[in-house]
Amino acid sequence: MKEPDEIEKLIDEISFRKSNSKNYEKMKAEEISKELREIMKFEQISFKKIDEFKKAQQNPDLIQYAKMICKNTVEREVAQLQEIYLKKIDEEYLNSK
Repeated sequence: MKEPDEIEKLIDEISFRKSNSKNYEKMKAEEISKELREIMKFEQISFKKIDEFKKAQQNPDLIQYAKMICKNTVEREVAQLQEIYLKKIDEEYLNSK
């Protein structure tokens, strides 16, 4: 019965990330770049854990839920980062020429 606890722990981590978004507007382009790498790494690690849970196939509904919220959370955060990142690049690099 250890697996559902681990899946729920992962879901909590994803939910915490979703609710704990940062103020990217105040960051410089380099900082946003680091955040983008961090979210991609988070996504890779999360999906790796989800795949491990999937192999055990003990709670497919909970596994599917974890996969769905991870995908949605990462997509939302990346979209937000992209918009701000492009604006910061314009401000910091293109306007400095």
